[in-house]
Amino acid sequence: MVEWYKKRFSELTTDELYELLRLRSEIFVVEQDCVYQDLDIKDKRCIHLFGMENGEAVAGLRIIPAGISYDYPSIGRLVVKETHRHNGYARKMMLEAIGIIKEELPGEKIRISGQAYLKNFYEGLGFVPVTDIYLEDGIEHYGFELDISGKTGAHLGL
Repeated sequence: MVEWYKKRFSELTTDELYELLRLRSEIFVVEQDCVYQDLDIKDKRCIHLFGMENGEAVAGLRIIPAGISYDYPSIGRLVVKETHRHNGYARKMMLEAIGIIKEELPGEKIRISGQAYLKNFYEGLGFVPVTDIYLEDGIEHYGFELDISGKTGAHLGL
């Protein structure tokens, strides 16, 4: 059974941090065959949402405050272990992240950089493409935004 957590970087245990970074490497570097600098200084300023099962990270993302990646708060490094896909975890985490941003971080919009093949997924969450396709680390992406001005949202209980 997956247990869900919301933690700031300073609250992560070394095991949790290791598991999150291992999962991101497994998916983004090995599975997607993309060599890039995953360990950036942004993690230290983020809120991390993640799911653990039997001591292993199986899903995660990070919420990035405004002014770090974009002028607006952002969501990044969305990842679900291959064996745990098609269980709704990505959608659940994204909805939770949107709720956290609405409640805890200032901003009129949420800005993300999403892989092009996930365009329908992001649009299904209300995000709108605001750029043409561009290459980021050799993978096609869109810039997406979600207008959250004047809206409130509840957490899903992660």
